[in-house]
Amino acid sequence: MNYVSTRGGAAPTTFRDALLRGMAPDGGLYMPARWPTLSAGDLRAAAARPYVDLAADILGLFAGESLPPAAVRAAADRLTGTFHHAAITPLVQLEPNLWVLELFHGPTAAFKDLAMQMMAVMTDAALEGTGQRLLLLTATSGDTGAAAVRAFAGAESVDLAVLHPLDRVSPVQRRQMTTVDAPNVLNLAVRGDFDDCQRLVKAILADETLREGRRVSSVNSINWGRLAGQVPYYVAAASALGAPHVTPRFVVPTGNFGDAFAGWVARAMGVPLTLIAAVNRNDALARALNHGRYERTAANPTASVSMDVQAPSNFERLLFEATGRDADATRGFFETFARDGAVDLAPDLLAALRADAAAVSIDEDRTRAEIAHAWKAYGRVICPHTAVALAAARDMAREGGPVVALSTAHPAKFPESVAPVLGFEPPVPPALAAITGGKERLTVIDADLDQALDAVKALAGASP
Repeated sequence: MNYVSTRGGAAPTTFRDALLRGMAPDGGLYMPARWPTLSAGDLRAAAARPYVDLAADILGLFAGESLPPAAVRAAADRLTGTFHHAAITPLVQLEPNLWVLELFHGPTAAFKDLAMQMMAVMTDAALEGTGQRLLLLTATSGDTGAAAVRAFAGAESVDLAVLHPLDRVSPVQRRQMTTVDAPNVLNLAVRGDFDDCQRLVKAILADETLREGRRVSSVNSINWGRLAGQVPYYVAAASALGAPHVTPRFVVPTGNFGDAFAGWVARAMGVPLTLIAAVNRNDALARALNHGRYERTAANPTASVSMDVQAPSNFERLLFEATGRDADATRGFFETFARDGAVDLAPDLLAALRADAAAVSIDEDRTRAEIAHAWKAYGRVICPHTAVALAAARDMAREGGPVVALSTAHPAKFPESVAPVLGFEPPVPPALAAITGGKERLTVIDADLDQALDAVKALAGASP
């Protein structure tokens, strides 16, 4: 299994190298050179298989021969020890055509744990015997950073730098990152929005001087290892609903489009599904798919803070596929976007994108109303991100056929948004109870590459 860049200027590489590099050296994102496939028999059997077995098999398809099978299996087994629900990703029915897929039962109470816990084990295996140290970078709108800190804090051969937008993550999300006392973790609070953090991470990854004597990678969803770890729950849920004979619709609350693109990957592998990206008022993706213009504007703060993204990185992967894997066209599109902040989609390209995914935007009033409705109708307390997905999913369920809303985080991570609607604080799960105390450790910087580089180089330079 080889991996190629969406921009065509990097040599094909292995899963191991894609995992340890994150972003391709030409600025593109790694993609499998071909899609592994699941047969109809595989899909029928998946419904009865334990989640960790299914996850190990799917990860193995993407890893190929670049990681030992025992390491891939150990990565999947990590879920058994860190998740607090026997099913790992339980599928819960709310109405005759409506389900929620609960993805928040991990150690940081968010869906990012599913891939991050496995990625930590695979990273250890990829580094074993090399004598190399790995510098990991991530931009986060809240949940990715918390999951990465939990997975990699204290790792002997890994340093982790996390960039989050100052005052634009929930207090719980921030404390999950900043109260962990580990010498290999650096928390940078950036005066700006998530897109500023993401821009800085991509620029740092492109600085080849950082790679002298060490590996440098990312744990954002720009890293293929992250996406590979999110594919299994689409396979499991679709199979439970009757695939290959049934085609469920998955409504995914979307920020950086990584979780949604993992669903696209499942479909490319043979899982019959329809993909709908649900965004908040930060609707660059919805405007692109619905009106044909991809345009960057300043991100607006919302209750669903992890979705406050106006330049989703994984849109590049979707566009690469929609162009028929035309790397020149993909590179030109994103070079124009980087220069001008906007690109009009040609009619044939727009039609291809619409065949791959749809998008809907849910505003703040509707988000609050959905939190209230979920409690009144189902007795469920949901987070704002889940509310965005569920609002769109309920509309679609009236049309018939199974609709699945992804529930991506525990509501206790966002009490400042949930409590005013319901009149009470969400119950706190054990995964979050331990972060109420502890000294916070973070460094505030401007959205400036030199400041970010200096801080990251200090972290890397302090490592053996």
